[in-house]
Amino acid sequence: MRKWLTTLLVLILVFALAACSDNKSSSGSDQAAKDSKGKTTLRFATWDSGEALKIQEEIAKKFEEKNPNVKVQVEAYGDGFDQKLAASFGAKNPPDVMYMWNFPAYFQSLEPLDNFIKSDAEMDIDDFYQGLFNYSSMYGKVYGMPAGFTTRVVYYNKDLFDAAGVPYPKDGWTWDDFKAAAKKLSNPAKKQYGFGVRPEPDTYDLQGFVWSNGSSFISEDGKKINGYMNSPETIESIKMFGDMVKDKSAVLVGGKNQQSGDDIFKAGKIAMWESGIWPLEGFKEAKVNFGTVEMPAFKEKPVKGVIASSAVSVAKDSKNKKLAWEFVKFYSSAEAIKMRTADLPVRISVVKEMKTEQDPLISPFYKMLERSNDTPAFLLNKNWDEINRNLSAAINAVMLGQDADKLMDKAVKDSEKYVGQ
Repeated sequence: MRKWLTTLLVLILVFALAACSDNKSSSGSDQAAKDSKGKTTLRFATWDSGEALKIQEEIAKKFEEKNPNVKVQVEAYGDGFDQKLAASFGAKNPPDVMYMWNFPAYFQSLEPLDNFIKSDAEMDIDDFYQGLFNYSSMYGKVYGMPAGFTTRVVYYNKDLFDAAGVPYPKDGWTWDDFKAAAKKLSNPAKKQYGFGVRPEPDTYDLQGFVWSNGSSFISEDGKKINGYMNSPETIESIKMFGDMVKDKSAVLVGGKNQQSGDDIFKAGKIAMWESGIWPLEGFKEAKVNFGTVEMPAFKEKPVKGVIASSAVSVAKDSKNKKLAWEFVKFYSSAEAIKMRTADLPVRISVVKEMKTEQDPLISPFYKMLERSNDTPAFLLNKNWDEINRNLSAAINAVMLGQDADKLMDKAVKDSEKYVGQ
């Protein structure tokens, strides 16, 4: 999964391209070049590396087997993915198909997939978890087919719970339950704490807590932040973690010159840790005796989650959009999904066939997926990056114990000039 904020360079390049490009679809006029063997070359860009890249290459080979006149050219952009992709769009020479996450930055350079989806009888769109389309759609159009995702859950160390005589957490628990357990699990003299708090948390991830408390950072129409970003519910959601650090039921982790929360959890020094799917295999390899559970609720309010997702998209400037769609469709098939062992399956039928959701460690991720229907702020306002800078600075200060109400009010005041632009 990628980071959720792009550089200013990426935005400038992509939107400059969008301003001067032809917005008409050319899906009916494919004119892709052929190689010396008469095969059509289809370019596919990914950010993966290592074992994950090998899987992408195997999927490409499978597609070639089914389409003997096609050569899939896998382009591994790695950590420079956004810069390389933006440059290719700017030069009007993008890959035909690419991994995608930041749709506000790129959607004007992508081909809407709605017509392909509607006209393709083989594509069962209802077999996908529908909440994922909130993350790959813009202004009512689908610009990417879901490829992978993670929601966020609480990991807990069973040995530490047993030693403290604290029952394991269960789905349906509350933040009051969470905080009470954290206090019992903390022993500052042993540098052991109930929970690990990030001193500079990603505001994207914090949205799940805020939504669960009945608020959000921005209105649903993306036109208002006052009364949302600085609402009592938003402030309570954020301040809660800073308060836990103050009463020593939690500790700051992962800051400058500090070990990551993952490493501290492995070392048995924090009993609970909130994260996505990424550290799960590492915890297994470290032989941590752990479980996972869905996020706590704010009293009687419904729990809501936030998704980190990836999708596959087609470039508007592709010279072979029909073939690009065929690759996207294959990439979205049960066969290809089963090959992508590093991703949680995005199709309901595959999850049921593989019994993925019956794994007690994986089940909470799918339960949270069913609770993840809200739209992230960065998809609601084109100037979210500017707004988010002020929000991030305020939240970072709150985590260090500063006045949450004043900081969030100031973040709103400093950001309102960006909201209506």
